Amino acid sequence: MMPGKEDILVPYADMKKIFSEILLKQGFTEDKAGQCAEIFTASSADGVYTHGVNRFPTFVSYIKKGYVKPAAEPSLKNSSGSMEQWDGNLGPGPLNAIAATDRAMQLADQSGIGCVALSNTNHWMRGGTYGWYAAKKGYAFIGFTNTIANMPVWGGKDKKLGNNPLIIAIPYKKEAIVLDMAMSQYSIGSLQQAKMKGERLAVNGGFDADGNLTNDPAAIIGSKRPLPVGYWKGAGMALLLDMLAVLLSGGLATHEISSKQAEYGLSQVFIAIDLSKLHPASSMNNILEAIILDYHSAEKADADGRILYPGERILATRKRNLEKGIPVLRAVWEEIGAL
Repeated sequence: MMPGKEDILVPYADMKKIFSEILLKQGFTEDKAGQCAEIFTASSADGVYTHGVNRFPTFVSYIKKGYVKPAAEPSLKNSSGSMEQWDGNLGPGPLNAIAATDRAMQLADQSGIGCVALSNTNHWMRGGTYGWYAAKKGYAFIGFTNTIANMPVWGGKDKKLGNNPLIIAIPYKKEAIVLDMAMSQYSIGSLQQAKMKGERLAVNGGFDADGNLTNDPAAIIGSKRPLPVGYWKGAGMALLLDMLAVLLSGGLATHEISSKQAEYGLSQVFIAIDLSKLHPASSMNNILEAIILDYHSAEKADADGRILYPGERILATRKRNLEKGIPVLRAVWEEIGAL
């Protein structure tokens, strides 16, 4: 998102400081407030405003309502080799997710691969955060979460599926290749942001009230029928991710989460793979470079377009936002100021 007429530019340090001060008032310790503020600010700097600055007021409201418990820590429920089940105890979703990723990497150090499944946790905000975090430490990462029901099954009208984001990350040079995708064509946050800005979607993102495909975010939000990626394939994948998250974590399924008054008590999975234990570890970067070189060599469908691997655009956005400030919708920043 480039700055528009309704945007203001906020320096990284200022945003983090304000977030931290607000969280301190909500009962966070200084360390937890700083860590959580860093995650929200970093997501915003990377251009994922929908799960960074835009989502922060909702996060604070969940704290006030008791859905997010600032002092809670995850606790071990069960351990079997390189797999563990943890209870998030309704602690802050981003902090629980970092703790689970750290533990998955520790298990991978021991066994080559580590899997931590987390029940009874909260929204992790930007799922890609944990992919970047693990990959920049040298691990391949796979993570997924279920959500409240926000997407219809294929061939149905009412919401039965979560759009259950999936993250896959691989270390690449000093950064990473990171796929961060919801099972809906556009995340709910992206639809809301486009609606706020009065923009149309680049491609059809769901159905209107009459069942017609549309790129009007307001119509999609109104019909509550976002489009699954790949139509029936995305719907099927959302279902299986929910099932697997529940089986691995021993937590709640989407239909159970949806019976609550808000989205909390989620089930999540974090898998880390220690690539240094594999052969030939020394040539992995060369292998990836060859793949990316071939990928970038594809003939462009649009002469002015760009061919980018997952996460590549973020690097340019991060650089621009760190230099010039993070663009924030004025209404969102005013709402945060009132907190």
